[in-house]
Amino acid sequence: MLEKKIRLSAVNDVREFVREASKCEFDVDIFYNRVIVDAKSLLGVMSMDLTKPLTVIYSPEDHFFGKVLEKYAIA
Repeated sequence: MLEKKIRLSAVNDVREFVREASKCEFDVDIFYNRVIVDAKSLLGVMSMDLTKPLTVIYSPEDHFFGKVLEKYAIA
């Protein structure tokens, strides 16, 4: 499992992230604290606390999805 910390600061960021995650043929989850949601669910991601860094868990390594994550990555 690969992990990446991201920040989605605007509704358009969430919309784009979910659209790109939905293109993946593998599971993509996003979590903060103990809450885990399917990253392909717009309502699920919108229900997260977007003021905090979120962690994305996915597998296997995907070059295209990795570029999407880099766009929203935090240090």
